Amino acid sequence: MSRTYLELSQDDGSAHKFYEVTVQGQSVTVRYGRIGAAGQTQTSTFPTAQKAEAAAAKKIGEKVRKGYEPAVPGQRAPRAVTRRQVASAPSTARAVAPVLWRFRTGSAAFGIHIDEDKCWVGNQAGDVYTLAHGGEVLARYQLPDGVKCLVADDFWIYAGCDDGRVYDLSSKLPFAAYDIAADVDIFWLDIHEGVLNVADRAGRLTVIDHEDEHQWSRGGRGEHAWMVRADDRAVYHGHTRGVTAHSPDGGAELWHTPTQGAVLFGWQETDAVYAGTARHTVQRLSKATGAIEATYHCDSPVYSCATSPGGRFVFAGDSASSVYCFDRDGTRLWKLGTGGGSALSMQYRDERLFLVTTDGSLVCVDAGEAAVTAAQQGSVPVARDVKLAATLPTYAPATAATAVTTVTAAPAGSVVVECVQENGRTRIHVVSEGYDRSWNVQFPRAIREPGARYVVDSLHAASGGFYRVRGDIRRLR
Repeated sequence: MSRTYLELSQDDGSAHKFYEVTVQGQSVTVRYGRIGAAGQTQTSTFPTAQKAEAAAAKKIGEKVRKGYEPAVPGQRAPRAVTRRQVASAPSTARAVAPVLWRFRTGSAAFGIHIDEDKCWVGNQAGDVYTLAHGGEVLARYQLPDGVKCLVADDFWIYAGCDDGRVYDLSSKLPFAAYDIAADVDIFWLDIHEGVLNVADRAGRLTVIDHEDEHQWSRGGRGEHAWMVRADDRAVYHGHTRGVTAHSPDGGAELWHTPTQGAVLFGWQETDAVYAGTARHTVQRLSKATGAIEATYHCDSPVYSCATSPGGRFVFAGDSASSVYCFDRDGTRLWKLGTGGGSALSMQYRDERLFLVTTDGSLVCVDAGEAAVTAAQQGSVPVARDVKLAATLPTYAPATAATAVTTVTAAPAGSVVVECVQENGRTRIHVVSEGYDRSWNVQFPRAIREPGARYVVDSLHAASGGFYRVRGDIRRLR
């Protein structure tokens, strides 16, 4: 048996990877991933030992030409990961919220997204579950590391993970869409029009374009940046010293506003951003000027916040297992106990308030006026405890070997794209008629192979002058 171990670790942090090839008889096993992680493994079998050796030598040569060098496993440190340490005290509210159902994921959870059809929840064990709005569990994604957050960018759903990657969960199999530099200790993420915005432990803001290539970075005025939100006009960055708005093109500072305490969470509406703080408040800031327009007072540090459409109602979850509702101007309408841990993230939709909590639960609360009034008087429904189905569709991240099926012809209505080499980089361009062939296509790096053609269900133009894939990807033979 022979084993070759290589690493690529650049000083700027743009790469921090290993690649290991083991030959045993007629089998070649390749293990690869981020330094310090277990990585992914693929094994291939060849007709003879000589052919196995030749295949291994080819793989090693390709990596060496890309800059990989022989190394000793364990000598380089893995990327820094900070798992948020949160305390959750019992609620001081006199009544408990009207919880309709509760799903226990098994680990503390930060990630949440609620769309028209599904509820998404991601936890620190690397599990992402999808549920129907009624609480039925639909599917499970098993990601390599803890989920920091779930973010939506139009149709696309992304999971930011502690392994330094951002996974696109929009297709049948999750793809690694972005690979964040090893020196970025990720705290929170947002994606807008295919551009990734990363806030980190040091208080920095890093922006990465649709080709997973660094655009710009700015040092923060504070540290521990738990908030980043983005739109067409700015990137809003919350940290220990307030909220700073940066221009999306180049990162120029547009405004900075100190807040009442360190920012622990952020939310946005069309014209305002909301900062939940360690000093028991949510503050609404004008996106145009940074001026504080309203302050919503809670009784403990605010771990999360959200609004109903247009900011008519403002919701907050504190460190003492309570959830609040305010009117737009700051009047507290109600405070209720969650019945199980503090809300680390939340989202409102159709008179339902969805929470993910310190005990790892996704909780659906009836936030309608009648249900809340009844809860304040002590009358709440019996919360349904959602169970996993005996057989549940489970998906793991796609690799070069498992990512795509092969087709011999493009189905009607689909789009053909091609992988090409440009200045030493692989790019994806459109082959089908009716598209701008000079534009790049955002495409998973794991399956790019120069000269190969692929079929995608559809392409959508992004404001940055590139196309985004929607639906499944198949290789065209």
